[in-house]
Amino acid sequence: MVMLRPVIAALLLGSALLGAATADSLHAREANLAASMRCPVCQNQTLAESNAPLAASMRQQIREQLAQGRSDAQIRDYFEQRYGAFVRYDPPFTPSTWLLWLGPFLLLAAGFAALWRLVSRRARAMTEPLTEEEQARADSLLEGRTP
Repeated sequence: MVMLRPVIAALLLGSALLGAATADSLHAREANLAASMRCPVCQNQTLAESNAPLAASMRQQIREQLAQGRSDAQIRDYFEQRYGAFVRYDPPFTPSTWLLWLGPFLLLAAGFAALWRLVSRRARAMTEPLTEEEQARADSLLEGRTP
């Protein structure tokens, strides 16, 4: 019986440490999930950053689902089905999210096209020679006469 006490104490200590490690692991997973999802209310903040009541509720749902033993992928899928792909900060590249992924590049290309067009028009306008009437008016203005 005397030998049994240290063994029981070691087992209790080991299970307590294992429980603490598991709790830390669940907390880390919760933090990672909350940081990888967008708050539907704030839209520019993660669930971890947001103080919105909906974000607090979503963080609580993450905790509950982790306690139930669900995987990170299952939890992300749950929120994506409920709030759409927009809830993820890294939405998958699917036909429904093409605009989300490609939109900034399309806008950048449109901006460059507009700039190119403006510059080429100005360059063409500067290289075209003046008509005789325009030249005569320019000469008179340079000499200080009115046309």
